[in-house]
Amino acid sequence: MSDLYKQSGVNIDAGNEVVRRIKKDVASTHSKAVLTGIGSFGGLYDIGEILNNYTNPVLVQSIDGVGTKLSVAHLMEKYDTVGEDIVNHCCDDLLAMGARSLTFLDYVAHDKLDPIVMEAMVSGMCKACIENNVSLLGGETAEMPGTYALGEHDIAGCITGVVEKDKIITGEKIIEGDILLGFSSSGLHTNGFSLARKVLFEIGGYNVHTDLPQLGGTVGESLLKVHTNYSMPVLEMLSNDIDIHGIAHITGGGFIENIPRVLPKDLDAEINLNSWPVLPIFSLIEEIGGISQEEMYRVFNMGIGLVLVVPKSEQNKIVEILNEYPNYKIFEIGQIINGQKKVILK
Repeated sequence: MSDLYKQSGVNIDAGNEVVRRIKKDVASTHSKAVLTGIGSFGGLYDIGEILNNYTNPVLVQSIDGVGTKLSVAHLMEKYDTVGEDIVNHCCDDLLAMGARSLTFLDYVAHDKLDPIVMEAMVSGMCKACIENNVSLLGGETAEMPGTYALGEHDIAGCITGVVEKDKIITGEKIIEGDILLGFSSSGLHTNGFSLARKVLFEIGGYNVHTDLPQLGGTVGESLLKVHTNYSMPVLEMLSNDIDIHGIAHITGGGFIENIPRVLPKDLDAEINLNSWPVLPIFSLIEEIGGISQEEMYRVFNMGIGLVLVVPKSEQNKIVEILNEYPNYKIFEIGQIINGQKKVILK
């Protein structure tokens, strides 16, 4: 029976080989709160000690994927960075609520399971989990012949975190006169890849190995730059009682769609477009594709991956904290004005 199952396209032995390869890496992400290892029907996580640090703890959850960035990873035959991407992306989503991430679950589907590819993906997840103090609690590997094209993969992640109820960041505290501070991004992060691939590969005629001086490397290397995680500096700000009124993670939908998610209905976010250096990869896409400015800011992060909305009086304290995190750059990119819950590009 197992031979017939293998002939149908599903290889159980390959699945067992994956478990053998990733077991040690996954265990390296575990804190003492993790009570189970790979192989159980569910992941157990003891929240007792953690919740003792909260008066009224609220669990926060999010789920997402890396989208068609996987197609670039396939062309580059490089899969560890997309593993980092999914964890960092999910951590940033929770961070936008003021939450600290605790556990991560992954789901990876393949047309045909390749243990080496799977090991690379999970090693990237583990690297990001360790950097973010998150436990990779479990996951699912699915071999689905016929559902995915030959050589294709899909990857998604579900993350759980915790926040004190009266410290949840929703944007309701945002007022006119607040300023917007933008953290620089590493590149596209995980959104806009369908448009980027069409412009760069179909219209521009480039491939992932095309070396472009303005990018400082190949097109593929630029597209696969790891999604920045902003948890360390922002959680440090929150632990120091910095008064953050709103946080927007600039994901799919760019500035135009994401910043309004935290705006009160009678306020706009005015963005000063010359207040930070737009990354070369975005300028290249805009030029080759002949894409309008508004469309670029609706699709891409344009070099700003996370936006804090804060009172002007908090800016110096934030800069002081960021002196401890030299790898992060922040720019004052705009202000809150009266309006109708929109983004104004100026």
